Amino acid sequence: MTANAFELGLNSFGEVATQDGRALSDPETVRLLIEEAKLAEAVGLDVFSVGEHYRRGHNDSATPVLLAAIATATEHIRLGTSVTVLSTNDPVRLYHEFSTLDAVSNGRAQLVLGRASATDSFPLFGYDLADYEGLFEEKLDLFMRLQREETVTWSGRFRPPLVEQQLHPRMPSGGIPTWMGVGGSPNSVVRAARYDLPLMLAIIGGRPQRFAGHVELYHRTLEQFGHPRRPVAQHSLGLIADTDEQAIETWWRYWQPVVAQLAQERGFYKPTRERYLAEVDTGALFVGSPETVARKIVTMTRSLHLSRFDLKYDVMNLPREARARTIELLGLEVAPRVRQLLTKETAHV
Repeated sequence: MTANAFELGLNSFGEVATQDGRALSDPETVRLLIEEAKLAEAVGLDVFSVGEHYRRGHNDSATPVLLAAIATATEHIRLGTSVTVLSTNDPVRLYHEFSTLDAVSNGRAQLVLGRASATDSFPLFGYDLADYEGLFEEKLDLFMRLQREETVTWSGRFRPPLVEQQLHPRMPSGGIPTWMGVGGSPNSVVRAARYDLPLMLAIIGGRPQRFAGHVELYHRTLEQFGHPRRPVAQHSLGLIADTDEQAIETWWRYWQPVVAQLAQERGFYKPTRERYLAEVDTGALFVGSPETVARKIVTMTRSLHLSRFDLKYDVMNLPREARARTIELLGLEVAPRVRQLLTKETAHV
């Protein structure tokens, strides 16, 4: 991979922003995402992705609709998902949504498939959590067959069978770029290699270098299945400001209450100031000035052999001005600095 081929993108979970101390309404937040995607394109970022969640404060529950709106407002930036919860989606409907998005966007659609760390969609759509593994494996098999085969005959446990079915509008031959999202399970890494899918590492806490073994396992398993080497990407959280101090203080103010709530709900660690600063320094939070964040991205790229880095830039109630500044700095200062540093490293190899 050359430095110029390295991709930088943004991830949003549709979290409510604030303006002048007022929380934006859900419709205002949806429209803000469209504006932020336009800004991301204007500053030269490669990808804009939206998640899929079903809880208060998140407005990304109809991701393909939102991405289609963004497609009509942009021209070049690629459009994808931070994660698509395949386990509670119907693969046929998902194919139709993203083949249509790909047509609307003139070939810019992509997605990341995942099993879901938050399970709100299971009761919402009538699925049993006891089927967590089986649902994902079966639906992944069907979805990839729909992408890679012109006509599909298929049967499984969780949906009616298909007999010589061809879907329209068609995706390009072989489907659209589809990544496997992995939060730490080696079995998921092996699954990504088995299906010959690029690997997206969702790293939201701890030292990212601990995933180096996952990347080695992925490359080794790809080789065992006779597949060529595929891209590896990282998704992490953070904020960029003009100075390190400004970034650290702003992110702490809005990140701390979110993690405190998650600690109650899911048993996560409590967000002490000491631990927060450790995450900023050597952990999975990319918070700081453009130079600080650029150097940290380059460090992770070297450690994990990355070809893409996606920054999740929104967190509950973060002011829209801070969100916009992160987008601007990521595109105008961090991206060129990352590529400059990677070029220097390549020249010295």
